Amino acid sequence: MILVTGGSGLLGGELIKQLLSQGSEVRATYNKTPLPDFHSNQLEQFQCNILDTTGLEEAMHGVDQVYHCAGFVNFNPSRKRKLFKINVEGTANVVNAALTTGVKKMVHVSSVAALGRIRENEPINESMHWTEETNNSNYGQSKYLGELEVWRGIGEGLDAVIVNPVIILGNGDWNTGSSQIFKSVYDEFPWYTEGTTGFADAGDVVKAMISLMKSDVTGERFIVSAENRSYREVFNLIAHAFGKKQPHKKVTPFIASLVWRLEAIKSRLTGKNPLITKETAITALAHAHFENGKLLKFLPDFHYRRIEDTIEDTCARMLLRLNNH
Repeated sequence: MILVTGGSGLLGGELIKQLLSQGSEVRATYNKTPLPDFHSNQLEQFQCNILDTTGLEEAMHGVDQVYHCAGFVNFNPSRKRKLFKINVEGTANVVNAALTTGVKKMVHVSSVAALGRIRENEPINESMHWTEETNNSNYGQSKYLGELEVWRGIGEGLDAVIVNPVIILGNGDWNTGSSQIFKSVYDEFPWYTEGTTGFADAGDVVKAMISLMKSDVTGERFIVSAENRSYREVFNLIAHAFGKKQPHKKVTPFIASLVWRLEAIKSRLTGKNPLITKETAITALAHAHFENGKLLKFLPDFHYRRIEDTIEDTCARMLLRLNNH
């Protein structure tokens, strides 16, 4: 039996799909809403919040492998407490339950934000860690502290591997997470930045996770990144696939600083999450380059999908879903 936490997210959903296709018995936790897209006798859905320690131990009863995908992604400074509660305390609870119930191995989904991604003049690799100087977000700090809980578990005898994905592209809910990029371009949002970052296909991230789980590797962390691309390039590829107008207004540091300040005021007045925060503005303008050689060294048969193919396929699926509604 395999346990997946956070099965309702883009990555969790793709992971469940791949595990079921391989004939695995899967138990997936959900917080409030059951997973709607799966109708399989091999899948058991289990309602459990990762802050519920007793529920987690029940969920892990009879489980050999745990994929910890549950987490909270938010860049609104007012959500800092919830970020740390879920990403740090929640991860500690998952690690403790795994140790208590005798889980054989765990794959923990972290983020490249935990490596400290504001490094303009050097490529980022797995030896790097979050520091005050290289961090620009509470989210990055929360994922770094969550990783420390996994390292503690490893120290206490848990076999575990950490993956640090870059921006994940795939056919998820385009109102949440990294899939919002697709909605912005579909709505012909006119702005682009010259910043660069890593991108990877959701299916590739999951394949890497499953391969690492099946391997003898433990006590290691891996950046999962297909290619470093500029946001502008990726936006243009999405626009082309959707048949939409490309973003044509360049965001300068001055414009970005104005926008995040205006969004902060609007957020305080409306109570809604700001579209852009100081943290996301800095990230979008930064030139981050991620090394992906370590994973390929440990998994020599692993190959990444071309970003062009991922975007073309994702846009086609999203258009199909739109047309069917």
